[in-house]
Amino acid sequence: MIIIDKERCIGCGLCVQDCIAGNLKVENGKAEVLGSCLQCGHCVAVCAQNAVQIPEFDMADVTPCGEAVEADILLSTIKARRSIRNYQPKKIEREKMEMLMEAGRYTATAKNTQGCRFVLVQDELDTFKDMIWNQIGKTVESGKLPEMLAPALLESYKGFMALKAHGTDFLFRNAPAVLFVGAETPVDAGLAAQNIELMAVSQGLGALYNGFLNYTIHLAPELKQWLGLEDKQSYVCMLLGYPAVKYTSTAPRKTADVVWR
Repeated sequence: MIIIDKERCIGCGLCVQDCIAGNLKVENGKAEVLGSCLQCGHCVAVCAQNAVQIPEFDMADVTPCGEAVEADILLSTIKARRSIRNYQPKKIEREKMEMLMEAGRYTATAKNTQGCRFVLVQDELDTFKDMIWNQIGKTVESGKLPEMLAPALLESYKGFMALKAHGTDFLFRNAPAVLFVGAETPVDAGLAAQNIELMAVSQGLGALYNGFLNYTIHLAPELKQWLGLEDKQSYVCMLLGYPAVKYTSTAPRKTADVVWR
């Protein structure tokens, strides 16, 4: 539901022009609500008079827009991003975790569902590791995988177990935290993860997308239940932490495959 503060509204019509659902009109010099909407918040964001409210949300969360990030700085950050496979034995501070979640929360979602669920495992990571490795051991012993997982994954698990026996944890790589992103669509999860990773880089953190670990939580229902993802599809898993290596330059990349018309 949208509420218009008639004392503040000046009837400029900006909210009407920007409403993607056609849910607003100006009548008698004031904005009027016609019906239900997507609650995308465009009307709130475009109104300089602060005349629009959406009671279902915490309106105290609405803040003025700041200056845009300079393009060269943003591009430099994107180019400097690396997939981190070795981490310092240092936990991520709570305030930095909360910034990561804000970056994920404010990511665009299809039809404005805002349906992403973020599961951050740090305090109970040792418990989670034990559950994962125990289940992998059972899976290797049984020689069976859920139908949704490729049979070749079984050979990978055997290799991971062999590495672990020699002191190398291929799945967790000494990272102090793991993030799972459950969502309505893979695009929603991927977009949120990208914003989270860029926020992580800006805070001196690093990340690694971990498909193997994401596949692994499908081995047994209790793994997804423990994570609180029994009713969500996990599309993304990321390791998070402070990098144990410092990169001094960007890495080379192929020339962009672009079609200009």
